[in-house]
Amino acid sequence: MQKDTRARLIKDGAIWGFIVLELIFFSVAGHFLSLSENAFMDLENMLLLLKQSAPIGIIALGMTMVMINGNIDLSVGAIFALSAVVMLDSMGWAVFAPLGDWVIPISWALALLTGMALGAINGLIVWKTGVDAFIVTLGSMLGFRGLVFMYNGEQPTFHLNWTMVDMAQASVFGLQTPSLVLIACTAIVWWILNKTIHGRNVYAVGDNREAAVNAGIRVGPHMMINFVIIGFLAALSSVVFYSASGSVNPNDGMLYELWVITAVVLGGTKLTGGKGSVIATFGGVIAIQLLRKGLGHIGADTAMVSLVIGSILIVVLYLDKQLNRKGAEDLKL
Repeated sequence: MQKDTRARLIKDGAIWGFIVLELIFFSVAGHFLSLSENAFMDLENMLLLLKQSAPIGIIALGMTMVMINGNIDLSVGAIFALSAVVMLDSMGWAVFAPLGDWVIPISWALALLTGMALGAINGLIVWKTGVDAFIVTLGSMLGFRGLVFMYNGEQPTFHLNWTMVDMAQASVFGLQTPSLVLIACTAIVWWILNKTIHGRNVYAVGDNREAAVNAGIRVGPHMMINFVIIGFLAALSSVVFYSASGSVNPNDGMLYELWVITAVVLGGTKLTGGKGSVIATFGGVIAIQLLRKGLGHIGADTAMVSLVIGSILIVVLYLDKQLNRKGAEDLKL
């Protein structure tokens, strides 16, 4: 038991060791290669990095639950964009005109309900048809993205409300609203996974679905709840981000699902389900943002950033397979 616990702690802490190595490398390399006079580990730079991590990070928390559960959701980028379109467009609806700034919480609620409804559609289809979540959400990714393009004639949706901007850019001890929301969501999802019956069932279903059914867990409704949660978090991410920007393009959120899955896998969550940690996922999000920001700091272009992160992901998956193989046959596959 102690050996298993020690191995788990080492594995969960690996991502934080990687982050430390990133900080050291980019601080040293930036001293020689960066055109900026600011140090990479400057406090303002780190606070900005946390804020920039929020859109992907909030969604990654929900993806962690879904992947531990043995599923995956490829539609989160489209849900992110469609929820933003609903939020910004509803602020200009004539029915809400007399409300003034009180339209803000209503528009936020409509966006969150949109995300939850789209997540429920995914979960219901997976539950009732038995089709793999990868296939279901691949189809919904295309379908939801089509709705984004249809909603406003393939044009950007724009509505800038300065009261909402002030709320989105408010700060406490240097932490702006996106950072605060990310930290709060991390704490809440950690509590759900570690302190509730639903959280324990997430691991049980992902580890052995047949055994979970035999134990009396209603797997279908359980999985649907997790898809509703990730839909809610994708919508919340868009609310946090677009409350400040006030404009969403139909292509926004594309490839978010890949960045999110990469962060979750880097944090140690198994693609096959049953194992994962929200705190490690948080570390995975920070690690990716550090790579993107650090490589930019030393002059690397976008293509190089994608190449490096993709290569690291492949190495992590390979190492995970070797460390978790059950036998010689698995190693040969």
